[in-house]
Amino acid sequence: MSVYKLSSSRVMSPVQEAKIQLAAAHRLAALHELEEGIDNHFTVTLPGHADRYLILPFGLHWSEARASDMIVFDESGATLEGNGVVELSAQCIHAPIHRISGARVVLHTHQTWALALNMLKNNRLLPASQTAAFFHGHIAYDDHYAGIADTLAEGERLGGLIGNKHVVFMKNHGVLVTGDTIAQAYRRLYKLERVCRAQVLAMSTGQPLELLSEAIVAQVQSRPVDDRHSRGERDRLFFEAMMRVVDRENPGYAD
Repeated sequence: MSVYKLSSSRVMSPVQEAKIQLAAAHRLAALHELEEGIDNHFTVTLPGHADRYLILPFGLHWSEARASDMIVFDESGATLEGNGVVELSAQCIHAPIHRISGARVVLHTHQTWALALNMLKNNRLLPASQTAAFFHGHIAYDDHYAGIADTLAEGERLGGLIGNKHVVFMKNHGVLVTGDTIAQAYRRLYKLERVCRAQVLAMSTGQPLELLSEAIVAQVQSRPVDDRHSRGERDRLFFEAMMRVVDRENPGYAD
């Protein structure tokens, strides 16, 4: 039995629920090799507020993240609740993106296969598989790496770039994914790494890729009228299954 379920009927505050899911996402990212130890950032808008955010304080490894570790910070970088501080680039990238895009969840990583694709001069993710088709038209491309983010202007630039899309490819840097829920955003991040890996591997053969037509991409992205599971339910079921995995492999995130 999982330690925690998104569909649980037990009484829990929205803030505690967000902290538990955020801690689970960090531990999952470590299991899935999407992290860089203590670096990169996952943030969630604090329930009940529009200008405060939850984050794992800098210095903790993602594999040891717990709900009780999460701190609350604002765009000035001040720690409003909890112990620890927000890393500077996390403040400068995430807070403005939350504010400008309205995204509740912002996940930023330097995950290997997505970064490998973003090291190429032509870093476009191509609709060459069913899963890749889901991302087609939903990626913003930042083609000009400007160095480490140390001012809010960088987050504001990225926030303006993302528009109505939910993925940013950051050339020579990494990727950024947004979502309405932690389950949705993490599912996007996980699947993004897998399609980037598939594309890089396919490209390594030196053979031309077979791309899907725009008509097929549109069909893949549209949900059948009689689909038994909504996209929100698919996100929930995916994340609950992943939490059961981390319950077995590295329990304790809900502490």
